[in-house]
Amino acid sequence: MADYPPLSERPLKNTICLFDVDGTLTPARADISDEMLELMAALRKKCAIGTVGGSNMVKQQEQVGRNTIDVTTMFDFCFAENGLKGWKLGQELPSNSFIKWIGEDQYKEMANFVLHYIADLDIPVKRGTFIEFRNGMINISPVGRNASNQERNDFEKYDLENGVRKEMLRVMRERFAHLGLTFSVGGQISFDVFPNGWDKTYCLRHLEDEARKPDGITYTTIHFFGDKYFEGGNDYEIYEDPRTIGHAVKNPDDTMKQLRELFDL
Repeated sequence: MADYPPLSERPLKNTICLFDVDGTLTPARADISDEMLELMAALRKKCAIGTVGGSNMVKQQEQVGRNTIDVTTMFDFCFAENGLKGWKLGQELPSNSFIKWIGEDQYKEMANFVLHYIADLDIPVKRGTFIEFRNGMINISPVGRNASNQERNDFEKYDLENGVRKEMLRVMRERFAHLGLTFSVGGQISFDVFPNGWDKTYCLRHLEDEARKPDGITYTTIHFFGDKYFEGGNDYEIYEDPRTIGHAVKNPDDTMKQLRELFDL
């Protein structure tokens, strides 16, 4: 493992570069390239670097660490689940969770509502795992996450014609308006439910916490690189946030091209 200057001794010590993972550091659902790893190592000698993934750390470990190197040692900061789970220099930071935020009683009320609603739905097939409980959100699927690939494709087509998820979202937004939740359609068969503000901007809270520590650094320049920067994409909020300088990338090759030009690498 290469040695890097302490964060306070980097040439650009008040600068940090944050990277989306899928489509930005790595091809979609694939491993990071040796070329990208070499560029990250070179950049890390100049400023702080970090990942910001929507998925859990297992996914980052598979794609970036390749299951051989602890990914939390490859970057100064690693943020998984939009920053609800975070690591600094390999050490875990304070975390948050959907259940801690919403409370058992309100979660149970929502889960009961969802299961009753799906039970009354008249759709071609129903499989299993209608609610998938995650650390930072719940994922709801009317057809069930155990559906086969063909059943997923069939439901997606049926949903486009009949608006199953669209109507369920409308009902849930109205029914649970008092809870301050975001309801976001994603993929073929499901939608996510999470507290307002728990998008990728959540990770910036950790950087603000760093500035308040006795030996912490105030990151006055925060670059963010992402490929889903358009409205509705999961990089949109942090890309547009006034605290960051957003860089729209097409793919990992474009990420490397922009980094070389920006940081003379």
